[in-house]
Amino acid sequence: MSECPHLAEMPRPEPAPLADTCPECLTDGTHPVQLRLCLSCGHVGCCDSSAGRHATGHFSSTGHPVMRTFEPGESWRWCFVDGSIV
Repeated sequence: MSECPHLAEMPRPEPAPLADTCPECLTDGTHPVQLRLCLSCGHVGCCDSSAGRHATGHFSSTGHPVMRTFEPGESWRWCFVDGSIV
């Protein structure tokens, strides 16, 4: 695990989740796999193992750099810019 400058820029406390699941998957009628929470805005998206890859799509469209797992019992974070767990 590494520190990155993007993590220090995230709001504290972290934003509240905007949904309980991936809204894009609900709209698309697909099943979300492994949810992720954007630490910039609270968007909830599915991981790259899902058909829509909506967490990565959210990063691509917004540039919001850091997300954390939104799965119970997990606490890791990922920086899309640095490509590493932070």
